[in-house]
Amino acid sequence: METFDSIVIGAGQAGLSASYHLQRLGVRHLVLDADERPGGAWQHRWDALTMHDVHGVAELPDDTPPARDSRRAKEAVPESFAAYERKHELPVLRPVQVDTVTDDGGVLVVHAGDRSWRARTIVNATGTWTHPFLPHYPGMETFLGEQLHTVDYPGPEHFRGKRVLVVGGGASAVQFLGALRPITDTLWVTRSEPVWREDGFATDEARIAAVAMVEARVAQGLPPQSVVSVTGLALRPQEREAERLGAYERHPMFSSIEPDGVRWADGRFERVDVILWATGFRPAISHLAPLKLRGPQGGIQLDRNGRGTTAVRDRRVQLVGYGPSASTIGANRAGRTAARGVKRALEAQPAVTTG
Repeated sequence: METFDSIVIGAGQAGLSASYHLQRLGVRHLVLDADERPGGAWQHRWDALTMHDVHGVAELPDDTPPARDSRRAKEAVPESFAAYERKHELPVLRPVQVDTVTDDGGVLVVHAGDRSWRARTIVNATGTWTHPFLPHYPGMETFLGEQLHTVDYPGPEHFRGKRVLVVGGGASAVQFLGALRPITDTLWVTRSEPVWREDGFATDEARIAAVAMVEARVAQGLPPQSVVSVTGLALRPQEREAERLGAYERHPMFSSIEPDGVRWADGRFERVDVILWATGFRPAISHLAPLKLRGPQGGIQLDRNGRGTTAVRDRRVQLVGYGPSASTIGANRAGRTAARGVKRALEAQPAVTTG
């Protein structure tokens, strides 16, 4: 069986960036992608999300980002990714759903069903979209209405005429409320009081400070928080009408769910038809469990005080789209950092005979 210098798992923004830089460094590698076509998580976004609505898509290395126009994001971004793969002749193999990564006498083995590949290093770029987080509240299994997570969001028209409870304090919740409140009744609950930024998080100093907070967590081996979770929230022009209608009057978290609504600890009850859980995602890294990368704090510690991509417990493993690189801009930079980390790991290993 051939042993590759590196295998990249995932062909979203971070995976394509890593592949581009590995190719430039002359690293013989393969990219394994679980989807049937290019586009990463973008191809699974809801139909109503246009390029006008997205927070931004950073350009891939040696490329330009899709235009901010009225096209559906689930079509525009995948088209851009597909063209990028063709232009740079990136070695992407799909669909391949990776099950586990194991160690066989110092060589990493990537398993996917009855297939496997050997590699001296890996770059994990599986992101978070396939691992939605859904908290549990007493009685949620008795609710007779709809319960949807962000991954299931079908677009605003689906909710017209229904009373929708949006749960979550992140940018997705703000965006959902902005689209829903002008056409139907909504209620917003979060675990903590939201922090609003009037500057729209526009300054370099604010962005650097936010990323530093996420880096500090992964440097300690703590589970990462998203960059968005520490930036605060800002309203875009298209959400001002929802604000005028009271969409962003926040309520504290309820204590239980009943068949036709939710109840707070003080006895207050609100009837709702839909619970929309905008409660975020967790890193999709369970396939790396055999490598025992997690530390006692529950996260995977990264090098360079959290600014790098190399797993401290196994320097053959690079993680991109994890922690501070879990954004389109961060993913691009992490791809370059990971490629350099792969190069260093290869130079530190004895030569491997392939065949």
